[in-house]
Amino acid sequence: MTEFTDQVVLITGAGRGIGRALADAFAAQGAILAANDINPVSLEETVGRITAAGGRARGYIFDAAKRMPIQGLVSQVLEDWGRIDILINNAAVEPRASLLEMDEWDFHRTLDVNLAGPFFTMQLAGRAMRQQGGGVIVNIASIAGRAHGLQDRSAYVASKMGLIGLTREAARELAAYHIRVNAVCPGIIDTEGLAAQRQDEATLRKWLEDIPQGRLGTPADVVGVVLFLCSPAAAYLTGQAINVDGGKVMC
Repeated sequence: MTEFTDQVVLITGAGRGIGRALADAFAAQGAILAANDINPVSLEETVGRITAAGGRARGYIFDAAKRMPIQGLVSQVLEDWGRIDILINNAAVEPRASLLEMDEWDFHRTLDVNLAGPFFTMQLAGRAMRQQGGGVIVNIASIAGRAHGLQDRSAYVASKMGLIGLTREAARELAAYHIRVNAVCPGIIDTEGLAAQRQDEATLRKWLEDIPQGRLGTPADVVGVVLFLCSPAAAYLTGQAINVDGGKVMC
């Protein structure tokens, strides 16, 4: 399949987990990957995997949480490739602490990475998309941003709820420029970051009891939905937040 041949896809947080899986999938379908991450080692691994498989990718080490670095990121991608056809806001942090104990730095960093970052990437990449005649944006949110919540992650929940609201408003504002904006809300996805918790049998059993399909999600489950949202098959779909959670997860 080469559905995205020669389209420039900018993915933040592409160094691991869902971001890396998305980068691999788009590259396999002919896209040019502008892979962003703050971790140079992880980013190099992602780009190396793609180029070794014959794909096209370039790494961009920028902090996708502040406007000035994001402006540098978008400007560099445009200088290198001339356009941005698809933007995937995937970068996120998830500190764990109760509301009464959360550190101020962790709170602000969570909102910066998970909410302010996507705002500025949508704003800056959106201007380029407007000029080129259109584009697609997908924000990776979370079911924690819907009605489910997560224990001891108040800042994370707030940021993901905000991201869903931002997605809907951006979709409304950008539709006139032929830019579609949607969100994907993963449930419990089996990535590297989940490894330690997955080893606890009681925790794993509780997770599986709450998922009707009886299994954890995989990055591939998220990838399939994102690819669909970015494809012509979803041309009349914008402003949506789609759960990818195996049915219903009560956290």
